[in-house]
Amino acid sequence: MNYWLLKSEPESFSIDDLAAAPKQTATWDGVRNFQARNMLRDSMKKGDQAFFYHSSCEVPGIAGIVSVVKEGYPDKTADDPSHHHYDDKNRGQGSSGEPRWYVVDVKLVRKFKHIIARATAGSPVQSAARPGGIATWESSVGDAGDEEGLAFRSLA
Repeated sequence: MNYWLLKSEPESFSIDDLAAAPKQTATWDGVRNFQARNMLRDSMKKGDQAFFYHSSCEVPGIAGIVSVVKEGYPDKTADDPSHHHYDDKNRGQGSSGEPRWYVVDVKLVRKFKHIIARATAGSPVQSAARPGGIATWESSVGDAGDEEGLAFRSLA
């Protein structure tokens, strides 16, 4: 199992939105960073877990934990001209017509009672999907409070 960090601006999609989604499951769409895309497409596997990180907001930090429930597949929002994630070059890579952007489906595992603020969490995060190991995951017990059980120090 791998461990990841998934970033979202809460104004666009928050952990509360995920909690309110049917079966507390949603497509992680709109990623427009090639390194993160490659991880979504090639590396994230069913059963992997990730910290759900609220970014570009008043208190950025980790809001909870999600689990990958469906591995990478093409991002349909990139093909929809009426969607704000539309990319007119999505199908323009080479003669194969392969899609440029990919998604995974995630399910809420746990929402933290308090955001683990960036100052607590350690180093800044630089991509929308970022791997971390079990040692990083387990070594961070306690930052979210005893009732939370797991937290994030640094995936650097």
